[in-house]
Amino acid sequence: QTASSAIKGAIQLGIGYTVGNLTSKPDRDVLMQDFYVVESVFLPSEGSNLTPAHHYPDFRFKTYAPLAFRYFRELFGIKPDDYLYSICSEPLIELSNPGASGSLFFVTSDDEFIIKTVQHKEAEFLQKLLPGYYMNLNQNPRTLLPKFYGLYCVQSGGINIRIVVMNNVLPRALKMHFTYDLKGSTYKRRASRKEREKSNPTFKDLDFLQDMHEGLYFDSETHSALMKTLQRDCRVLESFKIMDYSLLLGIHILNSNMKEKEGESSQSASDAKRPGGQKVLYSTAMESIQGPGKSGDSVTTETTNTMGGIPAKSHKGEKLLLFMGIIDILQSYRLMKKLEHSWKALVYDGDTVSVHRPSFYADRFLKFMSTRVFKKVQALKSSPSKKRCNSITALKATSQEIVCAVSQEWKDEKRGILAEGQSYASLDEEVLGSRHRPDLVPSTPSLFEAASLATTISSSSLNVDEHYQHDQPMLYSSSKGLPSSSTFTLEDSAIYLTSEQSTLEMENDNASVLDVHL
Repeated sequence: QTASSAIKGAIQLGIGYTVGNLTSKPDRDVLMQDFYVVESVFLPSEGSNLTPAHHYPDFRFKTYAPLAFRYFRELFGIKPDDYLYSICSEPLIELSNPGASGSLFFVTSDDEFIIKTVQHKEAEFLQKLLPGYYMNLNQNPRTLLPKFYGLYCVQSGGINIRIVVMNNVLPRALKMHFTYDLKGSTYKRRASRKEREKSNPTFKDLDFLQDMHEGLYFDSETHSALMKTLQRDCRVLESFKIMDYSLLLGIHILNSNMKEKEGESSQSASDAKRPGGQKVLYSTAMESIQGPGKSGDSVTTETTNTMGGIPAKSHKGEKLLLFMGIIDILQSYRLMKKLEHSWKALVYDGDTVSVHRPSFYADRFLKFMSTRVFKKVQALKSSPSKKRCNSITALKATSQEIVCAVSQEWKDEKRGILAEGQSYASLDEEVLGSRHRPDLVPSTPSLFEAASLATTISSSSLNVDEHYQHDQPMLYSSSKGLPSSSTFTLEDSAIYLTSEQSTLEMENDNASVLDVHL
């Protein structure tokens, strides 16, 4: 309720003072106790021998773990004078907050940093997180997790306002035609009417499935880099018992030259304000997902053309630039969250509720991103005969990964079966009853699909009775023919294919989900 101009002024004064003060401290290694240090300074409005006079109410400014955060800033190539220039040179710009948290958001005039107010519990949790966060950043600075550059507290008139300085995921210089906050949950995950009325609304999971029902397509290299980064980040969050995070996804459509020109001109204007300061390292979406194996040149050429967006295509063939980052990671799966999940699970199907135990949350988040949101571009269509050969070789490769020895006779027999009908992809479409929904047939088989492919083309050690072999074409031709449980016996173990259908998927997809137990 404090006037936002007073908050903005106090933040700028406080950060200006503490960062300036920190430059006098010698560089040294970060020690364990540095994560728990809190420095405090009082800034009266009339000024003192240490602090400048100002026209805001008297306030106290606290800085948490100043040396640790100085290290984080150095890791991302942020020099103290660049940091001060970004935050203190011009007034901060207040953003409208789409979230339910009630936080205030400010962005710096050069678009580099977001300043967000956080609750006492979140600030406390971030402090506890810092040693592990430090270790993770050392191992892997390329991450889609939020990059924290400072944690501060403004105390004024008996009110504590805690703020965190982070990287800005969505540049304002490019217009975001769509913005989504994705959790991988479907329970009440639709933007409210109030949110939709805004000029730049933030949509949610169900809106994404409706608008972009076929997902977003990437070339295979970018797709694998993106999925690897997401997997690594989710494992880190799971290890910290963190959940309820989201992927913030901004989509810029590159279809009209006018829009591109607008973006470039506003970008050059914002760059002109900044006197040759070094851009923050690993801060763009493209840099966050590319491994250290990439040459620096390719990154800079990408960044200059696209402002660091990740190139992708929509199902309509539109060229897109994607900007993304994982947000809201300061939620710990504590008592309140456990209670929230318990009552939501009673009222609704527990698996689709967004508040969940961390391991399940991470798996569901990754599954949603890999199957519904991010997809690989399909290879160019070739002639039907070539397509048949390609599908067989692809299947062979998959089966070799899982079952090493593949008998030649079985392959020939399988090739005969496949050659009679159409290509494997179209058979799949028939089985799934996909109704022109390519997102139901992932281009790269996931583990359970790969395993089921392996069983269909498997080795000579498979014992499949004659009767079942005759039934196989019928199996493919109709989804109703799928057995509820069929077992293929290997030498030492068995693979069970059980057909399960969740009520939600029955409504949406008419698809059978095969669970493979190895």
